[in-house]
Amino acid sequence: MKIGMIGLGKMGGNMATRLRRQGFDVIGYDRDAAALQRLSRETGVGAAASVGDLADQLGTPRIIWLMLPSGAPTSSQVAELAQLLSPGDVVVDGGNSHYRDSQRHGALLEEKGIGFMDAGTSGGIWGLENGYCLMVGASPAVAAQLEPVLKALAPAPDRGWAHVGPVGSGHFVKMIHNGIEYGMMQALAEGFSLMENKQEFPLDLAKISELWRHGSVVRSWLLDLSAQALQNDSHLEGIAPVVADSGEGRWTAIEAVEQGLPAPILTLALYMRFQSQDSHGFAPRLLALMRQGFGGHAVQVRHD
Repeated sequence: MKIGMIGLGKMGGNMATRLRRQGFDVIGYDRDAAALQRLSRETGVGAAASVGDLADQLGTPRIIWLMLPSGAPTSSQVAELAQLLSPGDVVVDGGNSHYRDSQRHGALLEEKGIGFMDAGTSGGIWGLENGYCLMVGASPAVAAQLEPVLKALAPAPDRGWAHVGPVGSGHFVKMIHNGIEYGMMQALAEGFSLMENKQEFPLDLAKISELWRHGSVVRSWLLDLSAQALQNDSHLEGIAPVVADSGEGRWTAIEAVEQGLPAPILTLALYMRFQSQDSHGFAPRLLALMRQGFGGHAVQVRHD
């Protein structure tokens, strides 16, 4: 099965590599020609000189998977593909697009007879080896057509992926997933901050985090990442307490307002990231390292 991949950064490059390992013929395109050539040499991913060249190299029906920044980069690429592709072809957006954008993209392509799938993708930099959690929105026909690709990218053919509903629902579910992620991360960071600040007890946070990983009701991958970070530096003194938000936490909070449903934990976790821009506490340093652990996000190092 042949598939095109546009956007070969941390996530896109790893996904293309995973597909190659599972026998897919992958043709890639990225504006960074050097990165594309490096990936091609290391993995056997085919290199396209342009989006049009990529489309020409694919057999019909063509499947093109996008791993691009949300907003204008994805929208402009979908618009270009609407002119290049033919009825029966399929475009997949695996980035973190807003679900309303995905609904618009799906409608635009449907007018041309081109299928569309929005694939909320979780797994970060570990997805290459462990597989990705894929929450996809599409018509039943498109979901069935992409099933072999989803099974190859997921942790196993029978788990870690699901067709959750029509176009837009995949990115909606991923948006809520990320909002929950914000809340879980904030709770862990605040708890460890309370222990770190308790002068009465000389608590070994690395030891406690490792303790909680076994049999505790709060054990999780985020706790695993916290334990790893604390083993390296139990006071996190070399990390600047600045935690970015990538957008989906904001979208989740706005969705709660629009639905008129309370989501205080998710919303406050977002506000705490805003506050971290002016904070010098322990909690945002641990949050920053958790983000780096699962997604490879950069952390800021203190220089004072």
